[in-house]
Amino acid sequence: MTGILDSVNQRTQLVGQNRLELLTFRLMGRQRYGINVFKVKEVLQCPKLTSMPNLHPLVKGVAHIRGNTISVIDLSKAIGGRPTQDIEKCFVVISEFNRTTQGFLVSSVERIINMHWESILPPPQGAGKANYLTAVTNIDNELVEILDVEKILAEISPPAEEMDSRIAEEITQQEQASEKEIVRRILIADDSTVARKQVQRAIEALGFEAVAVKDGREARDKLEEMAEQGSIYDQISLVISDIEMPEMDGYTLTAEIRRNPALKDLHVILHTSLSGVFNQAMVERVGANEFIAKFNPEELGAAVKNAVI
Repeated sequence: MTGILDSVNQRTQLVGQNRLELLTFRLMGRQRYGINVFKVKEVLQCPKLTSMPNLHPLVKGVAHIRGNTISVIDLSKAIGGRPTQDIEKCFVVISEFNRTTQGFLVSSVERIINMHWESILPPPQGAGKANYLTAVTNIDNELVEILDVEKILAEISPPAEEMDSRIAEEITQQEQASEKEIVRRILIADDSTVARKQVQRAIEALGFEAVAVKDGREARDKLEEMAEQGSIYDQISLVISDIEMPEMDGYTLTAEIRRNPALKDLHVILHTSLSGVFNQAMVERVGANEFIAKFNPEELGAAVKNAVI
């Protein structure tokens, strides 16, 4: 696996072009899966795992890697499959999601594939609400499933979702002081069901209504439809968008908003599990107002307050 992620700096140039690179792998079976390379820090042969008291059943053990102790999740078991066997022959994908670093135990790692987000499609209808898919794509005439890792992590370690009530009070007080009524609707775009619900609960706690969509293209179409009915600024106050989404990513959505005269002044917050300095550079390039790493309700609430008052 040495060198599989050596050219990450080159890959950052893909961001903003509605492109991504998938690292493909397999679990306990023939099905292929994919994960965005930007979320992967390292891929290595499975090291010795240490069992500890009170570990979550989906955590195979902890590994000591480069001075850090990292939980290693049995990805096959986490999505309802067979527990991974012969872990000495397996690999660990070290990834960074939502401000945390963890390892995912996989049976084999294949290759990195450069793709367009338009080729990444929502899961087929009928997959069921309990599935762990966030998207699918076709590579070499074979279906590749992209897992909703945020859902898996939320089941293992649920994030704090309680919003400080003072933020809602401050928004109301500022609204009353300015004598200008705030439009209390926010459009949310995120392909993860778990993430959409987290954001929706957070903004509802602030006294806002959520208009939720599943990807960037659906968000753009919804905004254009609303703009045809009247001024968009009388209908929603801002957009909160994930970056990684099927068909159209959050960077491209932001650029589309800025190019449309009827939408160009909308406040856009990019809210994502991705991290790294290249994201801030891309935020500035496409014209987003703010970038927030998932998921901290206090930070999200503060960003909403700053946007509307």
